[in-house]
Amino acid sequence: MLKEIRAYYQEVVETTISSKNDVFVFKKRFFSKQGVLNSLFSRFKKISKEEKKLVGKDINLLKDLCQKKINSFSLSLVSNKNTVEDLTRPSPTFTGSKHPITKISGQINEIFKSLGFYVSSGPEIEDDWHNFEALNLPKNHPARDMQDTFFVNVNPDFLLRTHTSSVQVRHMSGNKPPIRTISPGRVFRNEAVSSRAHCIFHQIEGLYVDKNVSFTDMKNLLFVFAKKFFGNDVSLRFRPSYFPFTEPSAEMDVFLGTQTEADYRLTKGSGWLEILGCGMVDPNVLSNCNINPKTYSGYAFGMGVERIAMLKYGVKDLRLFFENDLSFLKQFN
Repeated sequence: MLKEIRAYYQEVVETTISSKNDVFVFKKRFFSKQGVLNSLFSRFKKISKEEKKLVGKDINLLKDLCQKKINSFSLSLVSNKNTVEDLTRPSPTFTGSKHPITKISGQINEIFKSLGFYVSSGPEIEDDWHNFEALNLPKNHPARDMQDTFFVNVNPDFLLRTHTSSVQVRHMSGNKPPIRTISPGRVFRNEAVSSRAHCIFHQIEGLYVDKNVSFTDMKNLLFVFAKKFFGNDVSLRFRPSYFPFTEPSAEMDVFLGTQTEADYRLTKGSGWLEILGCGMVDPNVLSNCNINPKTYSGYAFGMGVERIAMLKYGVKDLRLFFENDLSFLKQFN
């Protein structure tokens, strides 16, 4: 490890920073979450006390040198602030790009479209019937506490939707089976913001209703989706769960591992990260939407786009997707 650190030290010494783009590239290599310094400090925690005595000083010297490299460029900008600017010089061209959440949503949508699903949408401000009651959640039902809700003060019967299942209710109420739709959109829950959760996030929910639909059909579909999206080597598992509007219900997890401290914290030490909930549509829900449960059956699933984006891009803190930090977002151009 000592040789590795000294090699990085020599690399920094030989690096020339002469533009803001050089600074961005340099910071990404050495100061980003997946950068050299973060990796070295993570490994430093796991070595013996004897090794720490030898290695610690060199890591700090490397960090100081990296910071001095950036500071020296900043000072050169200040010293040149009186330089006459050529106002006739063409300005640099900046090209925009899609937000990573938009990219992931698009990729997921395209996979399900290729599997025969079509997209349906609905309002973000929803009424109590479509968001709760039609989904087996009558007033005062204890399961409503699973989704801390933002209610509209003007009318308590209206709220910011807590899931895009409300879109499925609207779609089933206005269409006859067979139904094979996905409902992407933004949802809102009054939750504490952390590395794993946010009060605003994005969901993609799927629904398939037809004759003789089974739980096995749903599992096969979700396995195909996961392998198309994450690759054939992805490790998956299903766990029994509870949702008021599906029975039986399950959650699907993807194995992330616990090799880093961030992975350990994100998965609560298990190595597994839940990415979606699913199950067979409860017959009461079908009846509420004017579909005969004796003739038809169906499955539904819902996934958080941010969770999937974290797995896809190796991001360990969900909050980064909402902070509009250009140095973070430029990584996905």
